[in-house]
Amino acid sequence: MSAAGWFIVLLAVVAANLPFVNQRLFALAPLGAAKKSAWIRIGELIVLYFVVGALGLMLEARAGNRFDQGWQFYAITFCLFVVFAFPGFTFQYLVKRR
Repeated sequence: MSAAGWFIVLLAVVAANLPFVNQRLFALAPLGAAKKSAWIRIGELIVLYFVVGALGLMLEARAGNRFDQGWQFYAITFCLFVVFAFPGFTFQYLVKRR
């Protein structure tokens, strides 16, 4: 795998966990509520999936060998993105805090 491929994988891991490790919208804008709701986190996760996917598509096109993908590719990569989000989900919802 090339360096660009590993960069996309690392970026996907970071982006998938981003909604769960902070209380800001896309880690930039503060929210009025004390805690983000699960629906906002899911929405952020979906948007970040498309952002990372667009960056990966751009890097693939820049390398000169862009391949067309079917719906199966996007279904599998979204499931992988959700699996990458598991550590952040565990930290936010399953770890007990005192």
